[in-house]
Amino acid sequence: MKLLRFGSPGAERPGILDGDGRLRDLSGFIPDIAGDALLPKNLDRLRALDLGTLPLVEGTPRLGPPVGRVGKLIGIGLNYADHAAETGATVPPEPVVFLKATSCIAGPNDALPIPRGSEKTDWEVELGVVIGTTAKYVPESTAMDHVAGYCVVNDVSERDFQMNRSGTWDKGKGHDGFGPLGPWLVTADEVPDPQALRLWLEVDGQRMQDGSTATMVYGVRFLVHYLSQFMTLHPGDVICTGTPPGVGMGQKPPRFLRPGQTVRLSVEGLGIQEQRTVGA
Repeated sequence: MKLLRFGSPGAERPGILDGDGRLRDLSGFIPDIAGDALLPKNLDRLRALDLGTLPLVEGTPRLGPPVGRVGKLIGIGLNYADHAAETGATVPPEPVVFLKATSCIAGPNDALPIPRGSEKTDWEVELGVVIGTTAKYVPESTAMDHVAGYCVVNDVSERDFQMNRSGTWDKGKGHDGFGPLGPWLVTADEVPDPQALRLWLEVDGQRMQDGSTATMVYGVRFLVHYLSQFMTLHPGDVICTGTPPGVGMGQKPPRFLRPGQTVRLSVEGLGIQEQRTVGA
């Protein structure tokens, strides 16, 4: 299934794409795509629906993030060896974990604000993992049982704030709009191997990132297991699994975003995002 949320910010309604790619309204069956709606039994209820009987949504409404009320937006740093190399870092012996403020979450095509005083706002296409059942101290062998599905993430980062402002990475990761999700939450049954997905990003039509989740240092299964040793993962939590090479700070010379540019990105099978950068 391809689940999504549509409507104005803060008032999104749940939807689903039918077999012809048309948007159908799910609000008669679930209040939102959030929390317990992501439990396996409730996803099974949605699978059993005759989508042709659901109200058809006309036009092209705004798409919001495909998951509502995200409790934790968890980032994994330096999870592609070639990306670590381009930034001058070494591959960590364990996953680097940071949290992005949930207030940074945006729709896939919303405007992307460049923070005031920013000179190094950067892009990062990533595979997002959406948790479907509570995970605490889970073994690696059963970790995938806790995954509801996947989505595209742009882990937007302000590199100067991230690295030079006397703190952890969080200062450069949490500005409003720095966490576009979507367009869809694609359920796990439609992604047989999350470690075999192409992902790419373009700025003003120029391909900057072009990689594969096959080159992750730590894969999805391990990350769910690993994170559950340090924090309880709840339905609707989202894990941003790291980015392949081609970020702005890795260019020679470095290149960063400025207002008036267009960023497009995708993960294979999960849809396309497009953001226009604006001044905050």
